[in-house]
Amino acid sequence: MPKKNVEKIINIARGLEKADLVIKNANIINVLSEEIHLADIAIADGIIAGIGKDYSGIKEIDIQGAYLSPSFIDGHVHIESSMLLPAEFAKAVVPAGTTTAIIDPHEISNVLGLQGISFMREAVQGLPMDVYTMLPSCVPATPFETSGFDLNSYDLSLLIDKPWVLGIAEMMNFPGVLNKDKNVMAKLELAKSKDKRIDGHAPCLDDKDLCAYIAAGVTSDHECTTPDEAIEKLRKGMYIMIREGSAAKDLRALLPVLLEKNTRKCIFVTDDRHPEDLLEHINSMVRIAVEAGVPPIKAIQMASLNTAEYFKIQNLGAIAPGYKADFLVLPDLVTFKPDMVFKKGELVAQNGKLIADINQREIPAVRGSVNVKWIKFEDFKIEAKSDTVKAIEVIPRQLITKAVQSKINIVDGYAESNIETDTLKICVIERHRAGGNFAKGFVKGFNMKSGAMASTVSHDSHNMVVIGTNDSDMYTAAVELIKSQGGKIVVNNGEVLAHLPLPIAGIISDSDFTTVVNKSMELNQAAKNIGCQIEDPFMTMAFLSLPVIPELKITDKGVFDTTKFEFIDIFEQPVVVR
Repeated sequence: MPKKNVEKIINIARGLEKADLVIKNANIINVLSEEIHLADIAIADGIIAGIGKDYSGIKEIDIQGAYLSPSFIDGHVHIESSMLLPAEFAKAVVPAGTTTAIIDPHEISNVLGLQGISFMREAVQGLPMDVYTMLPSCVPATPFETSGFDLNSYDLSLLIDKPWVLGIAEMMNFPGVLNKDKNVMAKLELAKSKDKRIDGHAPCLDDKDLCAYIAAGVTSDHECTTPDEAIEKLRKGMYIMIREGSAAKDLRALLPVLLEKNTRKCIFVTDDRHPEDLLEHINSMVRIAVEAGVPPIKAIQMASLNTAEYFKIQNLGAIAPGYKADFLVLPDLVTFKPDMVFKKGELVAQNGKLIADINQREIPAVRGSVNVKWIKFEDFKIEAKSDTVKAIEVIPRQLITKAVQSKINIVDGYAESNIETDTLKICVIERHRAGGNFAKGFVKGFNMKSGAMASTVSHDSHNMVVIGTNDSDMYTAAVELIKSQGGKIVVNNGEVLAHLPLPIAGIISDSDFTTVVNKSMELNQAAKNIGCQIEDPFMTMAFLSLPVIPELKITDKGVFDTTKFEFIDIFEQPVVVR
């Protein structure tokens, strides 16, 4: 900060000069001293200059005893999962009180590599929120799929020194850490050499292997789903990122930890949320925790100070002299819906509406990313070796699947979907390099009676996934997504019932928040209209191609058994019949 600004702030703090803004009669939620106390807050140049009595300002706002809370920080989020541009994401979450986000752009990086990280950095400029980046550690997530790029430690070294980069994002490849994989170790050493954080991703890792993972430099985990798992990781020094996404909801399961243990190493994150789940954000996690009996100050700490301290962000996450003037005016400690949201001392949202002007923004340019080798109707055919196959069975509200044996139909020597046994054809089409990979298998659990669904959102490599009752509709769905350069679609009898184009990397819309939400609802309704009984079928589809989650998955290279770590022939026998 320039000397002139420092001198100004000193004068304001001492009461010798008027502040730019004074918030009068505030009940300050002090996450540093863990108390609530009444005071005025003097602000200058986006910084809190002083807290006390009788400050005067060029502008004054008397909040008449309402609560003043540090604004909220999302400690781990993939903005791409919302299918929104960062500006549209901000329009949703800032009015809910989130003014800082730490993003992991590994979704767009799997498609566009370093250009994807640059796109996200450019797209967040000028927003009424701060966005920091953790560099993706696992692009691609595994060697069993084709992604758009492979980011190595040299690629990451080009960005690690940037002030907006806080470290290396979720290290999903914990076997690579334990086995001292050369490429993995290089990424860990890169972060440690710069004294930056390494986030973890290690579901169910425990005992000595967990010790090794932590000793290697990994300092957090967002995959805890049981109190026992979270407590072990806390005992061994990890920060626990408590996740409440659209699919993975862990907060309620981990409430016993928050009620019984020290919460100073717990932080709130959303990870992956669909757009319709953004209007309530970190504030909803604070509310749920308080409703369960967590003291409000502790809950707000987890949403602010704890996160800032973990990521080593100076002067953020509390209301104190020298801290950023990022705060919320809360009418009560029940709903946690802010009346006013301030960012660097500027009012940016009021009564649930964004008032900061972020319209008419130019979208950064990126190349087309749905590059598919010319496909034909015949490509969807599977030569039948038997009327029984190993199918992927989805489990409601879970990302894990089961390998089961199921009956299919055989028509003219080809394996076809069997609606009676709910065994539907699934295909994954490589869409990054036009390499021609075209994997085929069968899936149970969607209960579609006609038509097809397709999407270019499929974690983590985002190849095209198509599920259908017949080859004709599957072909139509795939072709339409190629034409729109990505998206999600439902087709029935050759007619497009619903379609959300995602032309940015095949995973992000260029439309506004309301349009994306409405189109998402249309897609889910269209899926129901053709018989699908899964609550969020496109979210379920998105994880069927991720070969790091048990038990059976399908990538562009084939059907993959994650328990054996090998590709399989779907006509192999036997499996228990269901």
